[in-house]
Amino acid sequence: METYLIGIDVGTGSARAGVFRRDGRLLASARHDIALFRDERRARVEQSSTQIWKAVCQAVRAAVARADIDPAAVSGIGFDATCSLVVQGARGGVGDPDHPERDVIVWMDHRALEQAQRINAGGHAVLSYVGGVISPEMETPKLLWLKEQLPEVYHSAAQFFDLTDFLTWKATGSLQRSSCTVTCKWTYLAHEGRWDADYFRSIGLGDLADDGFVRIGQEVVWPGTALRGGLSAQAAQALQLRPGIAVAAGLIDAHAGGIGTVAARGGAEDAAACMAYVFGTSSCTMTSHAEPVFVPGVWGPYYNAMAPGMWLNEGGQSAAGAAIDHLLRLHPAEPQARQQAAAEQMELPQWLAQRALQVVAHPSQAAWLAGQINVVPEFLGNRSPLADPQARALLLGLGMEQDIDSLVALYVAGLCSLGYGLRQIIEAQAARGLRIASISVSGGAGTHALTRQLLADTTGLPVEITACPEPVLLGSAMLAAVAAGTYADLRCAMSAMSSVAGREQAAGGDIARLHAARYQVFLNSQQLARASRDSLAPLLAAQAGQRH
Repeated sequence: METYLIGIDVGTGSARAGVFRRDGRLLASARHDIALFRDERRARVEQSSTQIWKAVCQAVRAAVARADIDPAAVSGIGFDATCSLVVQGARGGVGDPDHPERDVIVWMDHRALEQAQRINAGGHAVLSYVGGVISPEMETPKLLWLKEQLPEVYHSAAQFFDLTDFLTWKATGSLQRSSCTVTCKWTYLAHEGRWDADYFRSIGLGDLADDGFVRIGQEVVWPGTALRGGLSAQAAQALQLRPGIAVAAGLIDAHAGGIGTVAARGGAEDAAACMAYVFGTSSCTMTSHAEPVFVPGVWGPYYNAMAPGMWLNEGGQSAAGAAIDHLLRLHPAEPQARQQAAAEQMELPQWLAQRALQVVAHPSQAAWLAGQINVVPEFLGNRSPLADPQARALLLGLGMEQDIDSLVALYVAGLCSLGYGLRQIIEAQAARGLRIASISVSGGAGTHALTRQLLADTTGLPVEITACPEPVLLGSAMLAAVAAGTYADLRCAMSAMSSVAGREQAAGGDIARLHAARYQVFLNSQQLARASRDSLAPLLAAQAGQRH
């Protein structure tokens, strides 16, 4: 009897599930939205783990129904998710006391900025494995915030999970953690197989060390490991699958996209030659190497956090798809354009990309449409290589145009700016000897023909896409395949289940010169923004002090 694999991806706004054959062919997928609760004034973003689990169950049931397969033929499931913090079993939620069901601090939440600054000021050796500077997006600053601001919630919590590990716990009851999650976001030293107790004591979380790390993970396993017990009877009933099937230790969502792309047939000869660029609400760059490479401002190196047996350097932009959406909302023609896009059953970014392609002979030429508009899209700070969460966006070269053509120009300029941010990361890594030959892009608008070509042109590197339309889901299905014994290990699954479907080459000539000039404007503008902030900071701080 043919068996099937299910990959489950929980992003910022939805839970998705895909049913795959063992060769990586996607039979069907489904999604279910997840609510996001924002408090912009206090930089807080929260979710409900109960709602997330219900969304996962609904997505899985719908995907299996659409695939028209026998649920009993599913042999394994794999999970990936955002690196959000789940506070399980606490008395109260993570913020508003009127909403105790909100027990998830979302990855993009920056409430722990002050705690992150204090941790960084301590300069502990562990920080060398997060690019030298820990981010408020990571979990130890958030745990410290909870302990200081909501001590009853912190001390009453039974477990603190990365969202991926919460989902595998819900599926199996196993408290085993993935080395991907705890290494990349919690400071676990996977290459030594241990937590650094001294780090936790030095930052004010010594109680976690004193308890033997029982609340954040005493047993850490490699991604793709079959978790103890398999799918529990309770979870099987909720998912409408067979109890006992294999459940794999999971991955962070971006890392699942990396697994699904970087070792595809027809691409780079090995995972080290290809950077994974996962384009979503934020973006992530995933670069693998046989030896550890320390790059200031780029997270890692992390051992065995993505490609098996390799070291991972993780960069990215705190806002990518979210930056484009916010940028477009600033334009007066956005409501009109969104209405027209909806009438054609398209998302606004795809509709604008189509408009751009209609007026040029080749996608590379769309860069000319941006004209004098230049963007530094750091609405949520700079994740890498500057590691500056307080950085903010710049928009230069605007006139008084209000038509849709000027909105298209703004959109193209925004896409180019993401490419320049990616180029900055690539150059920072290359300066430390971490060189790549190609980029494999996945996720959202990143797979559009215009985006792929602009990314190739702005970085000067070929950009590949894989055959599977859902490489992040495929990455999680690869984990399921290993856990179920379909493939001996993750390396085998990566090459067997994925293949390159297309490649865009970087343009030369005038297009290359245009991007070189625009990239220099990007760098100069970024420096101007930092200098302006630093010169205004003392005055703004004094004024804020007077108000209080």
